[in-house]
Amino acid sequence: MSTTEQALKERIKELTCLYEVSSIIGNSNAKLLEDTLRAIAFSLKNAFQYPEKIEIVISIEQLLITTHASCTSPDENLMIESKISIFNENKGQLIAYSKASNFEQINFLNEEQLLLDNVAIKIGSLLERIEIQKNETSLKRQMERADRLGILGEITAGIAHELNTPLANILGFAELLKDDLSAKSESTEDIDKIIQNAIFSREVVKKLMFFACEMPQEKKRVNIVPNIKNAINLLDATFRKEQVKYIVKIEEEELWLRADPIQLTQIIFNLLINAIYFSPKNGLVTIEAKSTKKDIVLMISDEGKGFVTEDLDKIFQPFFTTKPTGDGSGLGLSVVHGIVASHKGSIVAENNKNKGAIFTITLPKD
Repeated sequence: MSTTEQALKERIKELTCLYEVSSIIGNSNAKLLEDTLRAIAFSLKNAFQYPEKIEIVISIEQLLITTHASCTSPDENLMIESKISIFNENKGQLIAYSKASNFEQINFLNEEQLLLDNVAIKIGSLLERIEIQKNETSLKRQMERADRLGILGEITAGIAHELNTPLANILGFAELLKDDLSAKSESTEDIDKIIQNAIFSREVVKKLMFFACEMPQEKKRVNIVPNIKNAINLLDATFRKEQVKYIVKIEEEELWLRADPIQLTQIIFNLLINAIYFSPKNGLVTIEAKSTKKDIVLMISDEGKGFVTEDLDKIFQPFFTTKPTGDGSGLGLSVVHGIVASHKGSIVAENNKNKGAIFTITLPKD
């Protein structure tokens, strides 16, 4: 075969490879990324002048794809490589290396380096597309969740307002009736039960109104550090009783923001109560707070069992609880969400990398 024919044959192989790689990428999705990259690697291998003596390696962060079953580190003198960039950041390598010994060293063609560069660009574009799709899915989920919580807030506010008046009447008339009865009357105990249950119901309504952001606020400049310490002091006996340890990681003595002091304390208190409840014996609750340019960030984490994935979108909804019946009303986290929302902040719940759950609250300074 003449040199011209050989060169033409190699160009055809390279063009065929680029076409195959484009087709593979066009039919790929995030769930089949590993299979897609493996198919690309084998297509690229076949495009080289001596495919039987060439192996391909695709290395991207934690993912390693190779055309050789027992890939060892290639000799730098017997390889060519291209960087794989994602959003202009180097995230990996595409390597072609020769299995031949130094005595039968293969010289890579200039066109083979260009082919490697082109395929690396295509892989980078694929990974960028997958990353964009993931971000779009996450944003869509957040928007849907915000819409659901907004609707729930409106419904909850209506329910709370409707219940407020009859509850006030029940409580008021029950107290008047108790005054009319003698102290030793058998009916007095029943009236006390009515009053106690009416008070409990009124507290539930207050929590519903917190969730719906309907409670009046008195915002002022507040240093969050003493609020955190006060909440911890109030719960110190509970920590000891439940045999749960805690650690506070706050480097600054003053973290100022504009907030309602009572509601701010309620956020911290509710989240700490929640962390203690789900912590195992000798578990550790970590409280962190820091300042950014515009916000104060509070993080409270535990070493409990964490969240089931399908629960993450529901935990701030009123009356949703993962606690056993009788252990919680399902309003604690709803109240926290309502207060944070009314302060124009955000709260995110997620599983810790090691174990347990972490709540991250971001509140604007002004």
